[in-house]
Order: sequence, then C-alpha cells, then structure tokens
Amino acid sequence: MSEQPRLAHFNALPAAQAEQLISQCCAAKRWAQAMVEGRPYTDLATLLNAAEHIWASMTEADLLEAFLAHPQIGNVDSLREKYASTKTLAAGEQSAVNNAEEAVLTALCEGNQRYIERNGFIFIVCATGKSAAQMLALLSERLANSRVQELQIAAEEQGKITALRLNKQFS
Repeated sequence: MSEQPRLAHFNALPAAQAEQLISQCCAAKRWAQAMVEGRPYTDLATLLNAAEHIWASMTEADLLEAFLAHPQIGNVDSLREKYASTKTLAAGEQSAVNNAEEAVLTALCEGNQRYIERNGFIFIVCATGKSAAQMLALLSERLANSRVQELQIAAEEQGKITALRLNKQFS
C-alpha cells in the first residue's frame, strides 16, 4: 500500500481506531488525540510536520507517558538478544569480542539503572543503526546532564523515533 492510500485509510478511520493506530508511533495520549483531531492529512510531509508541531507542545507528563511505552534496558539477557546481530566478526576475534560485548552489555544495564535513579525515567535514544558500544557511549555522556537537560534531549530523541515510526507506518 503506498503513502496516499495509507493516509486515506487513516484519515477515514473512526477516531478511536485512528488513535489506536497512531499511538503505535508515540504513546502520549494527548499527542495521539491531537494527531487524530488534525486529520485529514494530504501527504506524509504534512503528517510529519503536524507530528513535530504537536510534540513540541507536550507537557512533561505527556513526555513521561511516551517514555513509559519504551522497553527498559532491564537486564543483560534482553540486551544480549537485542544486540546479537552485532557479533558477526571474524572467527579469530570472536572470544575477545564476546568478552568486550558482555562488558558493554553489563555497563549498559548498570548505566541505565543510574540514569533512571538520577532522572526518574528511562534512557531514551533513537537507537536505529547504533551498536551497543555506541549506545553505552551516549548513555555515559548523558549521565552528566541535569534532569532538565535530559528531559529536553529525551523529548528530541522521542521525536526522532516517532518520525521513523510514522514513516514506516505511512510509507
């Protein structure tokens, strides 16, 4: 289904169904409601522009609601599963990489726990295309930020995630 039929379908859905569909892209209820109220959208660019504009008007409570819908970096086993595909290196280097990866995964888990304790919400980053090591570097850098800074950065990252999801949903 191309962009226009997908948007036409979204535009024609009853409000509750449209909200359920758009909530897959961002779980903040007020954002989803405003996106539904803003219909009809003529093209993807208009939809993305509306999404960004509406997201910029959200309160802290809305941001936190969106963040809660993300899976938390909760334990090393889930991290191992998430980054399993990044271990495709030469066989001779495998044992050293496995040890390094395990250390990175453990550090990610521990760093995320410190982040939650410091900020009151999980570490939000647009992770598309980032390795576990890159995620750890970003997390480590951001641990030095104030909660106010992190709320702003996390909101910007959520905006990127939402845009990616909207592109997937409507392209």
